Amino acid sequence: MTGLEWFKKSKIIAIVRGLAPEHMVQLAEALYEGGIDLIEVTFHQSQPETWQNTATSIQAIASHMTGRMLVVDGTVICEKQLDMACKAGAAYVVTPNTDSHLIRTVKARGLLSFPGAFTPSEIVEAYQAGADAVKVFPAGNLGPSYIQAIKAPLPHIPLVAVGGINVKNAREYMAAGCCGIGIGGNLVNKNWIEAGAWNMIAALAREYRKAVETR
Repeated sequence: MTGLEWFKKSKIIAIVRGLAPEHMVQLAEALYEGGIDLIEVTFHQSQPETWQNTATSIQAIASHMTGRMLVVDGTVICEKQLDMACKAGAAYVVTPNTDSHLIRTVKARGLLSFPGAFTPSEIVEAYQAGADAVKVFPAGNLGPSYIQAIKAPLPHIPLVAVGGINVKNAREYMAAGCCGIGIGGNLVNKNWIEAGAWNMIAALAREYRKAVETR
């Protein structure tokens, strides 16, 4: 199964920001137990001193979860971060914006590219540059109806909704035409992680899995 086939089957990306590397393997196990097998670990642009921790987290998950989970590197905006993602074992690269040069570079490295876009022009530009799917961000600002409106003239472009997605509206975004969703703090709860409440994360992951599978 290719990485893109994996994504289309999985539909859900759990997005992790600002967590210590030592929590990552247990978090990945909890998400996997709940039926989520895609995890995105993001770079913090204003804290370059943390970039190596991001790469270390990606590497730890990729190594421990081989064959069970694919790791996504998120908030990539430069080739230095892309280099770190490649070396760490990321299978996907997600960007917060549409950068045609970076999209082509990601594809040249053999990775999947999920660039961020908001307007129809950005979405088309990203797809024409080689994006495998386009991350509509922040999707929550305009809601599922915006996705539906975009899909009417652009049904051929796979869209992933990110930003403001929760258990209650996940199904609506899928029904509007998204091929997947990305969820951050509404799933990867930092308080639960710090408390080691892995069962709670697994249970919530199951709710998201049920939401996207029920159309």
